Amino acid sequence: MKIRVASLITIGMLFSNSPAAWAQPFQQNYVEYVALGDSIAAGMTPYGGYDESYPDMLKDMFKRKSTTMKDYDNFATSGYTSEQLKQDVQNNSAVRKELREATHITITIGANDLFQRLLADPSTAQQGIDTASSNLDVILETINELNPHAKVYVMGYYNPFSYYPDEVQNFLVPLSDSLNHEIETRAIENGDRYVTTAQAIDSKFEKYMPNPEDNHLNVKGYEAIAKEFWKIIKKDD
Repeated sequence: MKIRVASLITIGMLFSNSPAAWAQPFQQNYVEYVALGDSIAAGMTPYGGYDESYPDMLKDMFKRKSTTMKDYDNFATSGYTSEQLKQDVQNNSAVRKELREATHITITIGANDLFQRLLADPSTAQQGIDTASSNLDVILETINELNPHAKVYVMGYYNPFSYYPDEVQNFLVPLSDSLNHEIETRAIENGDRYVTTAQAIDSKFEKYMPNPEDNHLNVKGYEAIAKEFWKIIKKDD
């Protein structure tokens, strides 16, 4: 099925502007939390601004748990691709320093690799997924080398195409599912945790994604994502 690039033009707004890591129980009475990723982790809203992000909310959840928040750094950047994040993890001294010291790390990355391909030529979309998968593998391997005891949580995306007509979704949603499958596979292979968010967002997309022209979440949507992360974090700690 061919999809005209013109029908995908709003996609340009989407998410833009080792097992040893789990072998040792988490025994610190403090948290050093690092967030990495794209505009979802940065807290971009459906109308182009920024508000409280899901990492901000997780920071507050740690505090309410009577845990000492020793440090919190959110390096998420709107429009980031997996290649850009890989470069940061491999070469950015500030990012690497915080990763070495982190007790908890969250990652949201890969959607922009897919969306860039969809905009350029929908027939090459799978290449974007493959690139995201390969780069995420390197990102997770590098983090494990820097800090084998950090707990790493990797996010799966909700459906960003919910407002599209069915005939368009029939082409796009399987690609989004494929991206999530690769993210989950890479997380598991590296001994990290995969956090699914689709079940929390997709059935309530009009509530959490109120602007049909933009696929970012409102604060309530980010709160729903934070709760999905927290379910897993609580079990691990």
